[in-house]
Amino acid sequence: MPKTLESPKPPTADAIAEMADRGEDVSHFFTNTGKMMPPIQRVNVDFALPMLQELDEAARQLNISRQAVIKTLLRQALDQQHLARRGR
Repeated sequence: MPKTLESPKPPTADAIAEMADRGEDVSHFFTNTGKMMPPIQRVNVDFALPMLQELDEAARQLNISRQAVIKTLLRQALDQQHLARRGR
């Protein structure tokens, strides 16, 4: 079977960090086209048991985590509120 040339795999983030720690130039690994994301803030929210059961059922049906359901539904509600305010 003939050998095929495979493109080299990019180094992992840990490998790039090690190169930087050794003083190597790692700037070619960065494109500066990414978007800076604000840090994540952790919050606690209390839910009544029936609502929690609804969230868990939605998560099971969608095959995603409870957290993903909460974040998705909250994003939709905030988007609707924003659109309603713009339409005034």
